[in-house]
Amino acid sequence: MAKFLKKIVFLLLAVILLFWLYSKIINTHSSGDDFANPSRSERLLDRLFGREPKPDPIIPAAEITVRIPEGWTNDDIATYLAQTGPWLAADVLEAAKGKEGYLFPDTYRVYASSTAASVVDKMLKNFDAKLTDELRADITKQGKTVEDIIIMASLIEKEAPINYNKEEDEDARIIGGIFWNRLKIGQGLQSDATLSYILKDKEDQHSGADLQIDSLYNTYKYRGLPPGPIANPGLLAIRAAIYPATTKYYYFLTTPDRQVIYAKTYEEHLQNKYKYLK
Repeated sequence: MAKFLKKIVFLLLAVILLFWLYSKIINTHSSGDDFANPSRSERLLDRLFGREPKPDPIIPAAEITVRIPEGWTNDDIATYLAQTGPWLAADVLEAAKGKEGYLFPDTYRVYASSTAASVVDKMLKNFDAKLTDELRADITKQGKTVEDIIIMASLIEKEAPINYNKEEDEDARIIGGIFWNRLKIGQGLQSDATLSYILKDKEDQHSGADLQIDSLYNTYKYRGLPPGPIANPGLLAIRAAIYPATTKYYYFLTTPDRQVIYAKTYEEHLQNKYKYLK
């Protein structure tokens, strides 16, 4: 009988001790729903029975793939990002203000929690990396600035049929040579792509009234380079601006099937227009 009573007392003491330990653990937590949370309740039991607690699982941050093609404007990029992720087009444009031409076209992986400014900054840093020291040195040797090159590259990007998949840039280099030739003799660049930038259209040709638009970006009305890039060029267009082909051509046109036809004189150019664009 005495042994039985000892067992009862021992069990009661054990139960009291367990309740005391439980109350101590509960008092160390500010939340009252620990046992409603599986991970928290498991940690409580680990502490209660002296077990090594398991670390919380690591949940990777959500990412979004962003693909920026060569030749997109800042407006194009802002619209795309607003459709692709949580960013507002207005925030993208604000972050990219004054940086047209320098948002490098590429495929990016960005966190869904990233701000518009951080996404734009990623593109700007990529531009800085792609424009290597060698390219920058060659630009300086030519007596040009990076801004000159990027403006010219943006024109080439919009005018030349560049195949980035095959890295075909022959037409881009010839058109680059034509544009630099025109600048040397003070001839207008007369690029319809600059009118499209003003009008926000994608027309290959424009009306006589469009040619008279009073904008410094109108290269029919004003000679020299426009005041800024008209798009964000890719690396082949940038290289074509730095290393243009040596050519005697001063004119070119692009057929509906994207074939480029060149001419040395204006008369020859008019003949080509009649032949290929009539």
